[in-house]
Amino acid sequence: MPAPCDGETRPHPCRLQAWSRSACRSTGSGLRSLPAGAPRIGGGGVSDRPEISVVIPSWNTLDYLVACLESLDRAPKPSIEIIVVENGSEDGSREYLERKRPDVRLVVNERNEGFARACNQGIELARGRYVFLLNTDTEIRGDALARLHAFLEEHPEYGCVAPRLVHPDGRTQPTVQAFPNLWTPLFFATPLERWMPNSRELRRYFLRDWDQESSRDIDQPPAAALLVRAQVLAEVGVFDETFWLFFNDVDLSMRIGKAGWKTRYLADAQVLHHVGGSTRKFASFVPEWQRNRLAFYRKHFGRPAGVWVKTCVAFAYLDWLASRVWGKLRGRGGEPLGPTTREFGRFLRS
Repeated sequence: MPAPCDGETRPHPCRLQAWSRSACRSTGSGLRSLPAGAPRIGGGGVSDRPEISVVIPSWNTLDYLVACLESLDRAPKPSIEIIVVENGSEDGSREYLERKRPDVRLVVNERNEGFARACNQGIELARGRYVFLLNTDTEIRGDALARLHAFLEEHPEYGCVAPRLVHPDGRTQPTVQAFPNLWTPLFFATPLERWMPNSRELRRYFLRDWDQESSRDIDQPPAAALLVRAQVLAEVGVFDETFWLFFNDVDLSMRIGKAGWKTRYLADAQVLHHVGGSTRKFASFVPEWQRNRLAFYRKHFGRPAGVWVKTCVAFAYLDWLASRVWGKLRGRGGEPLGPTTREFGRFLRS
């Protein structure tokens, strides 16, 4: 299925998580941390009565996980507990946590349960007044977590707050977007994105009038690093596991906004993000992205919107097919047509 055609646009590296469908189907699943019938609130972690519960889903990113946890250790912060949901890694992550990090509350899945499910497992065990969702490929810089916490303490009308994600060299990553609307599928990830890159809709969706180096209210931050009130999650619900990999954070942000809560982007709270660090093992994300996008539009805009999304994807597919056929006619070879065509057929039937 044709991929979005602009490297800046989604699937954005900061929106991707490293979950493999094949891994998810390979083995059984289970939890290790708590015995059957254990209460929702349990011991362990950095603090027995934490202010913040840090929830980290983990899959085959041991080196990043170690650096992430060490950055939390160094960071000025209120009392925290750390909950790592180990999603069937095969790189020694579980063994490292069991041997080296007794302060971490560890949930073990024998198979990859996906990003949304893993986050929900951690949230279910959280005891803090706030939940800090954090990717393994992030590192807290300076007092970023303390700044995020202080903002929510001082502004009760805000349901969540996101830091500025930065590259290792300090450059800002443009990770925040506006909510998608019915124009977005037509202009994003279709030929119109290539033909009209400065269209009003793309400027709106990608917030191109803002360099993301100043603080402001926003629609949808990435879940790579996001501090949320536990009260808000209790009110609007946790991640919708229908969105196995993509659009789960967009859906959550939209529900938070519809419930009347504000969301803030705090530019002076910086979190280092290794772009693609948690996605390099995820070989093909486009079909899953398209399926999750379709589910999002059906949920928030109704079934007719699903037909509209399929129409826009068909537009993109026909453009892709024409370019590949033309290339073959000119003797350029290129990727085979069959796999993408089969994926497109499955998508239309979904």
